[in-house]
Amino acid sequence: MESLIIFGGSFDPIHNGHIKMASVASLQYGADVVFVPSKTPRWKEVSESIDDRLNMLKIAIKECLSSSFYIDDYEINSRVGEINYSIDTVRYFKTKYPNKRLYFLIGGDQVNKFHNWKEAMDIATLTKIIFFRRKGETINEENVFTYHMEEIKGHDIDNISSTNIRNLQQISIPLGVRQYIEEHRLYYVKRMEKYISNERLKHSIQVANLAYLIAAKNALADKDKAYVAGLLHDIGKLYPLNKDKELEFMKKHYPQYLDLPEFSYHQFIGVEIAQQEFKIDDAKILQAIEFHSTGRANMGPLDMIVYSADKIEPTRGFDSTWLIKSCYRNYVQGFIDTVTDNKKYLLAHNKDIRNKLTDECFKMYIKEDK
Repeated sequence: MESLIIFGGSFDPIHNGHIKMASVASLQYGADVVFVPSKTPRWKEVSESIDDRLNMLKIAIKECLSSSFYIDDYEINSRVGEINYSIDTVRYFKTKYPNKRLYFLIGGDQVNKFHNWKEAMDIATLTKIIFFRRKGETINEENVFTYHMEEIKGHDIDNISSTNIRNLQQISIPLGVRQYIEEHRLYYVKRMEKYISNERLKHSIQVANLAYLIAAKNALADKDKAYVAGLLHDIGKLYPLNKDKELEFMKKHYPQYLDLPEFSYHQFIGVEIAQQEFKIDDAKILQAIEFHSTGRANMGPLDMIVYSADKIEPTRGFDSTWLIKSCYRNYVQGFIDTVTDNKKYLLAHNKDIRNKLTDECFKMYIKEDK
């Protein structure tokens, strides 16, 4: 008997955890997986439209190159203006595929509240409920016993959540989905529009993607952090429109850098916004934002990558191809090349480079200054 795994959800957005769950379950049960996006989920409010969520789901499945995955839009088209109930979806597939064995795939969080689902026992009768638990997750064993659920074991499912992705706490999503979020200004990108101009946002997206690529091509584990730091590096840019507020901030939080040129203040303000508004608490990300403009001595790997990506991203208006390639080959040498090139540019355009952070950066990393 052929088997089919029903995998429903808001997919707001689809992430790598969803893909791994579907892939493992498909292999273990020898079954196709049908993704069933919910238009109006019962348990949660969605952040983006069903059109955007469906488009991202299509992109993710196409990117997987799996012939075992497909989408059914039953819940989108048949329940206009109503809440989606899983029992109706299960009955739909039971009617559509009367000769297939049906499995119903859920996460551990749904196991724990399954007794509250509408006609829960009927779902358990019409399908075999299968589930994954996240690392460290406690499962309601009574529900597992009552509804004859089966846990899929032996596979680590990372604690990835759509909530964390929406809030920029995680970036574990297919590349095409990430690009869709950027292009359509969804989730965290939409929130960034409050802080920076459209042109600055375009630049920040370019920096984020270049930083991610540099880290990835150098086989660094922090490529997601490089993306986040690159995306938020200029988040403090509009704050300086209020000069009094800017100076007040610097006096309170960074009095040691008050003598730096005003253009550099946004990197320090950006740290505050990243922490307070985007809840970023990773020290490496915050440090990369903090010194991306001026540089400094003793730059860490993420600092070097974000500094370089900011200076050489492709829309900067000059041919930075050789610098990008240098960073791809070796991010340290690429950073040194970028610092050297940046100094030449600043001097050629009569820019003031006399500040202690930039000076110590140039002295440490440019050979002729040693």
